[in-house]
Order: sequence, then C-alpha cells, then structure tokens
Amino acid sequence: MRRGWKMALSGGLRCCRRVLSWVPVLVIVLVVLWSYYAYVFELCLVVYLILYHAIFVFFTWTYWKSIFTLPQQPNQKFHLSYTDKERYENEERPEVQKQMLVDMAKKLPVYTRTGSGAVRFCDRCHLIKPDRCHHCSVCAMCVLKMDHHCPWVNNCIGFSNYKFFLQFLAYSVLYCLYIATTVFSYFIKYWRGELPSVRSKFHVLFLLFVACMFFVSLVILFGYHCWLVSRNKTTLEAFCTPVFTNGPEKNGFNLGFIKNIQQVFGDKKKFWLIPIGSSPGDGHSFPMRSRNESQDPLLANEEPWEDNEDDNRDYPEGSSSLAVETEA
Repeated sequence: MRRGWKMALSGGLRCCRRVLSWVPVLVIVLVVLWSYYAYVFELCLVVYLILYHAIFVFFTWTYWKSIFTLPQQPNQKFHLSYTDKERYENEERPEVQKQMLVDMAKKLPVYTRTGSGAVRFCDRCHLIKPDRCHHCSVCAMCVLKMDHHCPWVNNCIGFSNYKFFLQFLAYSVLYCLYIATTVFSYFIKYWRGELPSVRSKFHVLFLLFVACMFFVSLVILFGYHCWLVSRNKTTLEAFCTPVFTNGPEKNGFNLGFIKNIQQVFGDKKKFWLIPIGSSPGDGHSFPMRSRNESQDPLLANEEPWEDNEDDNRDYPEGSSSLAVETEA
C-alpha cells in the first residue's frame, strides 16, 4: 500500500515536471506571436513586410525543428546483450568489470575514454557510449554528440538537431535585429510625441525593448556556438576535455575551419541555410585529428590541454546563457 502510494506520487511528480518543462517554450511562443501582431497589424509597416515574413518563416521553421527533432540514441550494437549484462551485473570485482568492458569495446569504433582511462559506460542505459555521446539526465537517455539540454526548446541538442539549433539562433538574431532597426524610426516619433495612437505607442516601445533585450543575449549565445563550431567542439567538450586512448586532447576532433563547419552543415553549401538534415555520418563515430595529422602536419602544431576528470560522474545542471548542460 505504502509502496503503491510512493509510486503514484513519483509518477505525478514526473508528469508535473514534463508539463512545466514546456513553460519556457510557451513563453517564447507568446512573445513571438505578440511581436508578429504588433509589427504586422498595429504598426503595419507595409514596405518592410515582405522581408519580415521571409525572416519570420525561417525563424519559426528552425524553432519548430529544434523542438520536435528527437535526439538520436546509440544503435543496438552499443547496448550490452542480455548475457553480457547479466555477467557484468553479477560480477562484484570492479577490475574484472572494467576488463569486460574493454573486451566488448574492441568490437566497437570507440576511441574516447573516461579520465581514468576506462571505457565510457552508461550504467543507466546499459550501453558503451559512442564517442561524443553522453547521458542527459533530463531526457533520461544517452544522446549522440550531445551538446546540451536547452529548456527554451525543451529538447536535448545533439547530433540530430544541432544544425537546426544553430540556424534557430541565427534567424533569431536576424529577426530581433530587423525589428529593432525598422521600429527605431517610430520610436523617435514616439519620443517626440508624434504618434497619435496610445496603443501604437505601447507596441513601439515594447517591440524595441524586447527586440534589443533578446538581441543582446542571443548574439552572445550565437557567437559562443559559432566559436564551438569553428573548433568542432560541443558545449560539454569545451567544459570537459575529451580523453582518448592516448590521453586528453582538447582539439581531438578539430579538423580545420572549413571541415569543422562541414561536420555540422555538410559539404553542400546550398543546404546550409535551410533546416533540413545534412550533417555527415551517423553520429556514432567522427573523424579525429590524430587520423588526419599524417595527411596535414599543420594540425599537430597546437599544444595539448590539461587532464580531464572522470567521465562517468554525474554533472549537476548548470546554465550557459540560454542553455542548460546536463550529463551523466
């Protein structure tokens, strides 16, 4: 009876958490809908409406893709078989468990390790983590090339939707900038008392204020992610240096500026601005710097970084501008 009550309470709390996780998304949607109404119907700046709607379409399209593109999980070959899982869980000696994972990982294309040099294993999903894969404590799953969990899209940003998230940031910046620049002349009229409508005064004032406020925060976040893309890093890798079989290397996936961009957007430039999937690969393995140094000796000129900490620890939820990074 008591156990059933606890289970019901736990289920209710999980349900409430899922509902509340949509609050940030709802706030963004309401702000965007109000901005559309104020700009199109209240100010009715006919000259600017064509370009405004073009930006608005791409802005909403990329936001939709960022929210509803599901995070991609490792495929079945990275999961422990039923037999291996039983052997692993029944083994009480940590050193033997560690060796078991090493033997299993030999069959898989994994080259990153924990800070102690062990195979990266998720004891919640019961799988050997592919390179750049991490467990999201919010989504309760391992996510391929996980970057962070973003509350503003209520989704985990990773291999399947990182391109869409970057495009969303870019079109958000452009959307805010366009509104601020086109509304500014009306703000001057408001300041001089040349706007007769009281309702128009309200919309002009708050359109400019909200656009500028979001523009500043989005530019910072977008600039940070542009830097990450240029180095072929995820947010988690920027905070926690990846460890390879030969030791920690902060630039382990850095292939050079152009190739780094292509790792996110693909090699066909005609798809770079459109929110359709074009990232190369399957998210389970990635080209590494060490494999390209023999072809391009210039890649070996950067210095190594400091040692990393254990990859199997639980990371507390922390915020980075508009993003929340969570990993186990």
